[in-house]
Amino acid sequence: MTPTRTHTDILNAAGLTATDLAGGDLAVHSPIDGAEIARLRQTPAAQMPDIIARAQSAFKVWRSVPAPRRGELVRLLGEELRAAKDALGAVVTLEAGKITSEGLGEVQEMIDICDFAVGLSRQLYGLTIASERPGHRMMETWHPMGPTAVITAFNFPVAVWSWNTALALVCGNPVIWKPSEKTPLTALASMVAFQRALARFGDDAPEGLVQLVIGGPETGAALVESPAVAVVSATGSTRMGRIVGPKVAQRFGRSILELGGNNAMIVAPSADLDMAVRAIVFSAVGTAGQRCTSLRRLIVHNSIRAELVEKLKTAYATLPVGDPRDAGTLVGPLIDADSLARMLAALEQARAEGGQIYGGERCDAVAGGAYVTPAIADMPGQSAIVKTETFAPILYVMGYDTLEDAIDLQNDVPQGLSSCIFTLNLREAEAFLSAVGSDCGIANVNIGPSGAEIGGAFGGEKETGGGRESGSDAWKAYMRRATNTINYSAQLPLAQGVKFDI
Repeated sequence: MTPTRTHTDILNAAGLTATDLAGGDLAVHSPIDGAEIARLRQTPAAQMPDIIARAQSAFKVWRSVPAPRRGELVRLLGEELRAAKDALGAVVTLEAGKITSEGLGEVQEMIDICDFAVGLSRQLYGLTIASERPGHRMMETWHPMGPTAVITAFNFPVAVWSWNTALALVCGNPVIWKPSEKTPLTALASMVAFQRALARFGDDAPEGLVQLVIGGPETGAALVESPAVAVVSATGSTRMGRIVGPKVAQRFGRSILELGGNNAMIVAPSADLDMAVRAIVFSAVGTAGQRCTSLRRLIVHNSIRAELVEKLKTAYATLPVGDPRDAGTLVGPLIDADSLARMLAALEQARAEGGQIYGGERCDAVAGGAYVTPAIADMPGQSAIVKTETFAPILYVMGYDTLEDAIDLQNDVPQGLSSCIFTLNLREAEAFLSAVGSDCGIANVNIGPSGAEIGGAFGGEKETGGGRESGSDAWKAYMRRATNTINYSAQLPLAQGVKFDI
């Protein structure tokens, strides 16, 4: 049964009031049933210079706060998110359409990156470097970059903000967040939790340390074009990245771009097919195929292709599509009717290019929502539509004869985010991970391309944008590096044996 709580009950439980949810001209709808759930006030364009100036002022204070102390604020944020996990996860489900476990999982990802960043606040390490000059020492130091803009997409409305914000804060940078116009309520609810952490933290946090702006392209453009915004982290389409990247580069700013993905799985003859089926189904239909890392291309050895397609057709036929709040649902709605129209158009093109389509029908799971059954498109080859990322639960299936052919197929798309191979053959696995293998930023063995952990750097190459967020040494994108040489001798020798005596 669908929960009896109303949409307003869910928003109120996350700390959003009637005043927060009304009085503006930005209509927010739930993909569950298409209902309007808020009408938000947008940030006036005239206020953007003042917002950026507040971030600059905050930077001058925050950069001098010791990094472990900055980490304390992030620790408190993690505590607040733990306490608010159920309430915030319910807002993710309401506004983004994710099933309940995925909504909760996204908030858990926020908690996890806070834990990571707290430890990082004591590990912003530089190098000690051997000097060729006697009596000299060289070293690297890392310093905060400055105000950081975080522009997020609807499909991970809060996790991506937390990746950037937790790292930016411990690195010494203020944050200005512009969420997707489709999912601003999750941002408002996250800021409620952040304000509670801020109140507990005390006076070391300057005014304007983390700010939220609501609006469309004009709001984003103000952040992208301002020389005062040192770092712009933008998640979205490749089309958006082609606009943001050059504009930031033109003013010599730093961008972190997380753009399109057209992720593939290679299934080798030795693969554990039952395990592969489970991985394929989650990766292809989780979040209704609207993850950056969703599985879109399945490249199967021809000796097992027919068998695997039959297993997938059987599995797909049992998938419960419906209200994402219901306990048994595995596939919720697409974000809106436009997304459904793009999916159906892609399937028509796949048919025209020789594909055999299974599934992909509209369904009336909840009136007003954009619901569809996930689709399998058995293709004769990697045609134009296969190379195009469609943000929907479409799985294109192709065959291969040799591993080299499979890797070539996988790499022969414009995007380069996530990839994987299912094989029990060590040579195949290692070849896939080698320099002649996958060209993606994420390459997995015997696990799907979706569901990355925060400990590793997240991002990809080619039209994915080249950015890295979250774990590993992604923190370096939010800091500037200085090389320091200290002369503790009484002499002044020059490097490379240069003589310049006066």
